[in-house]
Amino acid sequence: MPTSSASTTDSAKSSSGGGVQSLERAFDLLERMADAGGEVGLSELSASSGLPLPTIHRLMRTLVVCGYVRQQPNRRYALGPRLIRLGESASRLLGTWARPYLARLVEETGETANMALLDGDEIVYVAQVPSKHSMRMFTEVGRRVLPHSTGVGKALLANTPDGEVRALLARTGMPAATDKTITTPDGFLAALEDVRLQGYAVDDNEQEIGVRCLAVSVPDSPTAAAISISGPAGRVTEAATERIVPVLQQVAAELSQALATQNPA
Repeated sequence: MPTSSASTTDSAKSSSGGGVQSLERAFDLLERMADAGGEVGLSELSASSGLPLPTIHRLMRTLVVCGYVRQQPNRRYALGPRLIRLGESASRLLGTWARPYLARLVEETGETANMALLDGDEIVYVAQVPSKHSMRMFTEVGRRVLPHSTGVGKALLANTPDGEVRALLARTGMPAATDKTITTPDGFLAALEDVRLQGYAVDDNEQEIGVRCLAVSVPDSPTAAAISISGPAGRVTEAATERIVPVLQQVAAELSQALATQNPA
């Protein structure tokens, strides 16, 4: 017996790009939940996505069964624990993809190169290629730090609305890692303005005395990411900065392009 069009569900429909429409919609809803802070109501998802409530309810019910979404006692939906394992694996893979680009940074600048992500309210380092010099840096893969005292933190937050930055700083506090650390919201917002004007961020002895760091964000990264070089303040001088920043920006652009090829539209 032929299947009637009325019995065809959206799970069987193809998107215009040749994919499965229901999968595209489910991932879109997960990303909208993440953008909203991780917890939303069905009506909010309907308003932001333009999908009808019955479709959203069906998709969310499937995601709940799979463990990628959970329903709260207040009937709102939150991102589920199974996403944590996926996120951790994806972060490791992102670091693996970045290593050749970081190695090039070390080759061209002579300093240690890092890649970091914004994970919640913290910065987490996911990849590093050390300098051939023997000086040991505070950064290491897996280390978590607060954004206000790092170059990568400034690069990652530079285009975040001021209100959201203030809310983040209120949650984390602004403890001083050194006597150079920025410890006031106004001071940090002024530093973010400098990042926007200059196109790069600087950590000048703010996380570790004697160490300067230069950082840029990775444009169009699938998750907020930044790369940096760090080295002794005696080597990462103002003159060196003029030479290093264009290399950082070029490598960030090339890494962005490489990541895009891993996620074809």
